[in-house]
Amino acid sequence: MKAVTCHAFGPLDDLRVEEQDNPTATGRQVVLRVEAAGINYPDGLLVQGLYQMKPPCPFVPGMEAAGEVIAIGPEVQGVKVGDRLGAIPQLGGYAEQVAVDERATFPIGDADAAEVCALMVAYGTSHHALKQRAQLQAGETLLVLGAAGATGLAAVQIGKLMGAKVIAVASTTEKQQIARDAGADEVIGYDALRDDVKRLTDGKGVDVAFDVVGGDVFDTCTRVMARNGRLLVIGFASGEIPKFPVNLALVKEFAVVGVFWGNFTKAEPQVYGANMMELMNWYRKGQIKPLIEGRYPLAQAPEVLARILNRGAVGKLVLVP
Repeated sequence: MKAVTCHAFGPLDDLRVEEQDNPTATGRQVVLRVEAAGINYPDGLLVQGLYQMKPPCPFVPGMEAAGEVIAIGPEVQGVKVGDRLGAIPQLGGYAEQVAVDERATFPIGDADAAEVCALMVAYGTSHHALKQRAQLQAGETLLVLGAAGATGLAAVQIGKLMGAKVIAVASTTEKQQIARDAGADEVIGYDALRDDVKRLTDGKGVDVAFDVVGGDVFDTCTRVMARNGRLLVIGFASGEIPKFPVNLALVKEFAVVGVFWGNFTKAEPQVYGANMMELMNWYRKGQIKPLIEGRYPLAQAPEVLARILNRGAVGKLVLVP
């Protein structure tokens, strides 16, 4: 099979598509013929050695995949050859085939494989952030930064489903329109973020802020939080990890809440499973709809990762082996 391979941590351009042995299914593993592999911001950090996890090299990146089961291990209980599944292999998704424990999969029926990939990390992160970490309530105001990215768009759609008033923030007119089309109640840019949020909330501030950007934007968020607000730390797409003046949390009485979806899936697998069932139910009903910006061959993995790291992408991007 062909697979995108990282032989040593370094520049994205060092990634190579190479022939590898087909995976075999042992224990409770199943082998998927990959129809789509999701591309995520952490993948780009991982291959450069900048992520929390540093797997031994060489390795194949790719934490989410969807496709058809072509082999099952001797201990597999609930999956058969021919089933179509979404899967979280953690590594190995950027390939024509991937082996994954059946417990890290879920049935997708005839759903679009690329859209299923979007539901895993992007929608999964936003869902966990808003439901478990922020405990977002109907009638609250939600501020979504990076609202045209895959995770941001998911937060806009899920926030609306949960009954919140959503203020979306995006950098360009094109991205702002994408957020508006996703259902945001208000759409603004970054230039006058503090003043705009104060104006749109009549000076009260926001109950929940969903921050995937970090840097100066995080600093602005700390100044527009309502009392009892929750500032969600999702990631640092700006490349800058901010310093937080804790006295602001004291005097304004808001909480800064970390969101690490990967840790959540391992620590609370039953809750994660229930979340995925809810997301798939919303998806099948048409209540959420991922935006797939592009589908690319394996060979284009380096340039697509670079676009994501440089905040040039909108919606979800996937590899199609």
